[in-house]
Order: sequence, then C-alpha cells, then structure tokens
Amino acid sequence: MVPGRRNLITDVPGLKVGNAQDPGLKSGATVLTADEPFTASVHVMGGAPGTRETDLLAPDKSVARVDAIALSGGSAYGLDACSGVVDGLRARGRGFRIAEAVIPIVPGAIIFDLLNGGDKDWVHNPYRALGRAAFEAAHERFEIGTAGAGTGALTAMLKGGLGSASLVLEDGVTVGSLVAANPMGAVTTPGDRHFWAAPFEIDGEFGGVGPDPASGLGRGMESRKMMTMREQAQDRANTTIAIVATDADLAKAQCQRVAVAAHDGIARSTVPAHSPGDGDLVFAVSTGARTLAAPERDLTRIGHAASICLARAIARAVYLARPEEGDLLPCWSSVNGGPG
Repeated sequence: MVPGRRNLITDVPGLKVGNAQDPGLKSGATVLTADEPFTASVHVMGGAPGTRETDLLAPDKSVARVDAIALSGGSAYGLDACSGVVDGLRARGRGFRIAEAVIPIVPGAIIFDLLNGGDKDWVHNPYRALGRAAFEAAHERFEIGTAGAGTGALTAMLKGGLGSASLVLEDGVTVGSLVAANPMGAVTTPGDRHFWAAPFEIDGEFGGVGPDPASGLGRGMESRKMMTMREQAQDRANTTIAIVATDADLAKAQCQRVAVAAHDGIARSTVPAHSPGDGDLVFAVSTGARTLAAPERDLTRIGHAASICLARAIARAVYLARPEEGDLLPCWSSVNGGPG
C-alpha cells in the first residue's frame, strides 16, 4: 500500500472536498461530495456526538445513497451547515426524487469549538452560509491544517485541525480519510514532539521525527485544553469527526463495517480516545467504481487501510495547523519548528 498522488481523500476518484472558514469566528465547515450520489454509513464511539441524518445511514434504513456529507465546527449551531449544502445541491437539481420533489440527502456531524477564543457573538447563525460556501468550493485539491471544519479545533496539548491521507492497495483499490481533529486526548506524546501515530507515518508526512523512544507512555492525562477551559464546560468541548472513503463497491452494511474498523485509527493516534465527552464518529463512503474479487477478505483490507489513513490524517491535521491571532493553544510548528 502506498499513498495516492495527492495523499488526500480525493485520491478516491470522483470525490471532491470543499472548505470554508472565518478566521474571526475561529470556525468553519468542510463538505465531501461527488458528481453522483454515493453509498454511506456511520459508526459512533464517542459519548457526546452531534449529528444530522445519521439514522438514515443504518443498513436497515431505506435511503441507499447520499449527495454529500458535512463536517462543521459550531456544536449544535454547526449542524446548520448541512442546510447550506442542501441549498447548494437543490440549486443544481441534485437530490432524492419523489415525483416532482427533489430532496438532497446530507448527513453531517459537528465538533465543539465555541470556547476557542473566536468571536461567537453572532446575530445570525453563520454556519448555513459556511456550509454553502464549502460546497461551492468543492474540488479535488483542498487545504488541510487550519482550514474548514478544523479551523478552530484543539487537542489536549496543541492546536488541532483538518487532516487527510490516502492509500492505494495492491489491487488498485483506493482508500482515503478526512478528519476534523478536536479530541479530548493528546495527539502527541509528553513533550509535544512525537506523534502517537508515528509508526504509521509514510515519507515524513508529519515531520518524520519518528516514534517516542520512551516507555511507559499513556498513563498521564495532561491537558492544556482542560486547564484553559477549567472555568468552562471543558468535559464536553471535544470530538473527532471523520470520513473514510473507497472506490470499492460496498453495500451500506459493508460501509458500516469499514467505519467500525476505521475507529482504530482514532485510538492509534489519540490518547485517550472515545471518551464520554468526545463525540467520536466515522462516516464510511463507497463510490462503487471497483468490484471486489473476494468481498470478505477485501473488506478486511479496506477497513485496515482506512484505520491507517485516519491515524495519519489526524497527525497531519495537527502537524499542519497554523498559528493565528487569539489562539488558546500552541501549534506543533510553534513548539517544534515546521511547516505550520
């Protein structure tokens, strides 16, 4: 397995991603879409998710395909980003048709970034416009780091962000991931230099500093984020929301199994993960372009590749985060020197 040409989820042919963000708000939205509807499912392992239309993605529900998926900041307010995406799709005549009615199907999920130092004193909810702008910006190439839904994200110790990564399997199947990393846990080991995901890094994509040589790691739960928000509601100010995708032809139930497997990527890159105060969630998407020769064996490989892509994407989100005025936490680049 090797990364795709862009090392982004859009290495899966047909997929596009758009970002929109407001630096003053310190928040934004990210949209995954395609020219044709795609199969999708979801698996939630955090204790505090914020979602829209995810019930439709259960294997026993009637909706077979969706038109887009939205990731957003803003907590419950951010769910309105989905409405902006619906507006954009409707304007293009896209959606599920019932007689003359056209109904775009846009599941979504949010992170909590309301206490990150940005100006949240709005009169009108800004997230519908951010969702529409992100949809209109959708392209094969897009920015990661301090962008889109990851604009205001924070990890336990460092600024979070938007990340993406991909792998092409030996048989040509492509797998990719997209994530807004805002976890309660840390993405780096004590000292803020080494990433928990380091064993899965490819070609120095998040600094090439390698695994932490120390032993006995993971027993502490230091958190600059908790200290910064101690007088506020820090216990639920977290979440990692992600999308993994493949061009393999998967049914909705198979997508759900890939989503379950992909959660391993969160646990491999974030310590601790899946806490009661996190809303950890993974969507899994299939464009259906490639038929599988051995579905059960191939599904295992796709789920494993998705978990590796997600671990790498989370590390890349933090590695590429940029310092901006009013940040509550430092960036990895500010502490260690780097491209952020």
